[in-house]
Amino acid sequence: MIHAQQHARVRLAVIIALLFLLALIVVSVVTGFVSLSPEQLARTLLGRGTEKEELILYGFRLPRIVITVLAGMGLAVSGSILQSITKNPLSDPGVLGINAGAGFMVVVYVMFFTVESSTYVYILPLFALLGGIITAIFIYTMAHKKGEGVDPTRLVLIGVGMAAALNGGIITLTSRLGQEEASFFANWMAGRIWGDDWTFVLALLPWILVLLPIAWAKSHVLNTLHLHEHVSIGLGVHVERERRLLILIAVALSSASVAVSGGIAFVGLMAPHIARSLVGPRLQGALPIAALLGAILLLAADTIGRAMTDPIGIPAGIVVSIIGAPYFMYLMAKK
Repeated sequence: MIHAQQHARVRLAVIIALLFLLALIVVSVVTGFVSLSPEQLARTLLGRGTEKEELILYGFRLPRIVITVLAGMGLAVSGSILQSITKNPLSDPGVLGINAGAGFMVVVYVMFFTVESSTYVYILPLFALLGGIITAIFIYTMAHKKGEGVDPTRLVLIGVGMAAALNGGIITLTSRLGQEEASFFANWMAGRIWGDDWTFVLALLPWILVLLPIAWAKSHVLNTLHLHEHVSIGLGVHVERERRLLILIAVALSSASVAVSGGIAFVGLMAPHIARSLVGPRLQGALPIAALLGAILLLAADTIGRAMTDPIGIPAGIVVSIIGAPYFMYLMAKK
């Protein structure tokens, strides 16, 4: 009876979140420096729009929206995994410095390779992944105590310190870039959604399509890892092997997402918390809800930022941080 009620609750939450996301996509499509009315949108979708309307919809708005939705999902699921593995509700790829590690490698790439290359959009996520993995290994090693495992408070403190150090290194390297490269990376750091054509969608889509189902298939393992380590071992879980695999998945999701969307924090912190409050702690239901909420949060932030000061707009990362920073402090005080 309890499981039936839980499944019904999850299904209802998924339906509501999907409807809200679809409505938000429509709002985002018609919002911008050059607006599209609902009538123009419907006419263009039916193939009867003008050349200008088709360019706005298919050339600019839709690829940006798809990138934002995919990145929001990736960051939210990454945060869910990290919070379960570390048993720390404050874990987030941005807070822990993983995004900063990815960003450091992005600026290294920009320093030595041209951003005009037709292949850089596919190579950039690999560089970001390398930076994220190196940072995650360092933070995990420093936070791990022999015989005790990972200390949650120590993990957050080391992650915040690592993020500050890496951001300092990023600023130093950025000062040596040319004007065009420095401008590009300043926008990236601020969390401006810069992947705005279908090439970027194709670069990020395989990561999301492959890693999200794997993460969901491992949700029962994540539930077990959230318990005491001895309990997990008693239930037959190969703790260290599963933990390393899931950390790799979390780092890959966040690194690939920020590589094409910019340095965005707090989505991976807020979405899992809201999901658990809606459907409970079991990740079989909370993980897909968190993915949808991550997409909603990031798309709403990007739409608000574009609507406020178009054509330049406020970067989505800044809008998310305005909400996320107080939420992070609230969680710190509560926990």
